[in-house]
Amino acid sequence: MSKNFFSELENLGFKDLNDIDIYKKKDSDNLNKKNNKELNKKSLLYEKELICPVCKNKFKAKAVKTSAARMEGKDSDFFIRYYIINPYFYDVWLCNNCGYATMKKDFKNIKSYEIDLIKKHITSKWKGRKYPDLYDLDTAIERYKISLLNYVVMESKSSKKAMNCLKIAWMYRLKNDYEKELHFLKQALEGFNYTFQYESSNNIYGMNKFTLMYLIGELNRRIGNDDIALQWFSKVVTSLGINSRLKEMARDQRDLIKEKQKSSNNTEDFSIDATENFEKKVNLKNNKKGFFSKLFNK
Repeated sequence: MSKNFFSELENLGFKDLNDIDIYKKKDSDNLNKKNNKELNKKSLLYEKELICPVCKNKFKAKAVKTSAARMEGKDSDFFIRYYIINPYFYDVWLCNNCGYATMKKDFKNIKSYEIDLIKKHITSKWKGRKYPDLYDLDTAIERYKISLLNYVVMESKSSKKAMNCLKIAWMYRLKNDYEKELHFLKQALEGFNYTFQYESSNNIYGMNKFTLMYLIGELNRRIGNDDIALQWFSKVVTSLGINSRLKEMARDQRDLIKEKQKSSNNTEDFSIDATENFEKKVNLKNNKKGFFSKLFNK
């Protein structure tokens, strides 16, 4: 149907009125909508005053208001999906004066020898970085990587580096970059394996020993180490005094692997070995050489 709503007005001198959109939105309307959305997000943030433990510089770190976080769901490796605003984007505190940065939980916990290492290997090279008022996915990845570099320079515990790597992997998951996600999942797994063997695993970023066991199993599953993952999930399921919800999660992931393996085993097999087995059955039944035996010179 034509959009010439004003055809009756042509005899009054109004020409070229075809295809007029009565409710055409102005570019400025779209811009205002975008600006309003950003303003709404800014209202969900607050600034926390901090003193850098390395250089004593006073600065403000952005943080998401507790009431603002809206959870959309949770992945099987504990990655929480948020909508409206993502607290992960603001998880790293960074002093722009000296370059010291860690996940906020660790920011104030730094030893004197670690301060010396930061000054020598980070501050001496730091050029400073101006960030926007609202952090996006790329900004979050950059800040997590600066944090990871700090942990490496400070020779921090494997658990800290592993958790940082895991969060970078989660950011790449949001970015749908499977290759880089997989790379950092492997790095996280290496660190958590070491943590389980050599560090106290009673409280690793809120995880107890059993939760860490489950996570190691799940990371193995995600990178394709199904047999190793099954071993870890079985340990969780058979452990005493463990949270029933965690046991159920381990069972679910164990069943996923078994279903995958079952499905793989049920696929058609056209290998020579499989064909020879079929041949033998035919020969036993008919007592004569069959079609497949001619193909394979039997």
